[in-house]
Amino acid sequence: MVEHTFFISLLTIELVIPHAQSLKDKRSVIRGLKDRISSKFNASVAEVGYQDKWQRAVLVVSFVGSDKRQLESNADRINSLCAEFANLEIVSIDQEWL
Repeated sequence: MVEHTFFISLLTIELVIPHAQSLKDKRSVIRGLKDRISSKFNASVAEVGYQDKWQRAVLVVSFVGSDKRQLESNADRINSLCAEFANLEIVSIDQEWL
């Protein structure tokens, strides 16, 4: 059996959506961000925290690949993408490897 080397990365993004006045407002912003990350980076994205809060969210992005440097670059690019969204503020972004 041939062994293949691969890497799994999880990116945890904690966000504040200061102008959201309802869960509907929040979900609109979060859906847009999730869709852009998912399509641009071929990554899985899920909202995992503060789901009942109007102005807070925690997203987890997971991606798998054989090139660790490429995954690190993707994490940096996702950070930049989040920073470009005018409707939200980044509280923290943490990357971990599995």
